[in-house]
Amino acid sequence: MSWQGKIEAIYIASNGAEPLVAVDRIKAVVGLGLEGDRYFHKRGTFSKKPMPGRDVTLIEAEAIEAVQRDYGLDITPGDARRNIVTRGVPLNHLVGQKFRVGDATLIGIRLCNPCTHLTKLVGPDFRKALVHRGGLRAEILEGAEIEPGDVIHPLDES
Repeated sequence: MSWQGKIEAIYIASNGAEPLVAVDRIKAVVGLGLEGDRYFHKRGTFSKKPMPGRDVTLIEAEAIEAVQRDYGLDITPGDARRNIVTRGVPLNHLVGQKFRVGDATLIGIRLCNPCTHLTKLVGPDFRKALVHRGGLRAEILEGAEIEPGDVIHPLDES
């Protein structure tokens, strides 16, 4: 797998169900997530149901653009409620794969399909539009500060 993408934007929320806000730089911390985010502080909507893949969520900018184009929805990347918006990154192919995000190392855990909580916050059309392109849940294996513009690429496991 050979490709290279980048971070377009980073979003966090202090508490579950709060609107996400864009940040210019953030620290990815092993076992906790993105410093300041709702799941980092165990205040996310699903924090009481711990499972792997809650450190970081990612979504492709291309998926957001497709939702806008194909469904005519007036949405922003933050409406997807994912932490990192990428460009040029095949997220669906990263399940079980290690990859670099700037100086941090992540591993894809599972796809981040839209849930009923997203439907409540944004609407049923948005949930339907994100099926099979809702992003990726990942764990942080090696922490670092990351920011928009940082390169994302797969790690060669050979």
